Order: sequence, then structure tokens, then C-alpha cells
Amino acid sequence: MPQHLTVGHLLRQLQHLDPDLPIRLAVNPDWPFAHYLGTDVVVGDGMAFIAEDGQEGYLPTSVRNALAWS
Repeated sequence: MPQHLTVGHLLRQLQHLDPDLPIRLAVNPDWPFAHYLGTDVVVGDGMAFIAEDGQEGYLPTSVRNALAWS
């Protein structure tokens, strides 16, 4: 996966998943939390931005392990 993800890369990563699967953002390996994604997409300065919309709780251990954040 490229460091500078594009909309196309993200769509390819998600296209085979259940469309009803909730999405969370894994944040900060030193304090691993799961955050909600906002519903708005804002395009500016040649990039698309999806806002964080609050913290859900700690990132599950299995996800931390998969990200090598343990």
C-alpha cells in the first residue's frame, strides 16, 4: 500500500468487504485507539479529507498485532 493513498487505492482495498461493515480509524501506535470516521468528505488543495468523529475506545489487540503496534 502506498504511503500517499489515493481514492482509487482505498476503493480497491474496500470493494470486496461487506458494505454494512462498520469502519473505524486506527490511531497512534503509542496509545492505540479506534476512532469513528465522519460522514463528510471534503476536497481541498488537491486531496480528499475524511474527518475523525470521536473516539470509540481502545484498538482491539488483534488489530494492534496485525498493524505491528504491540
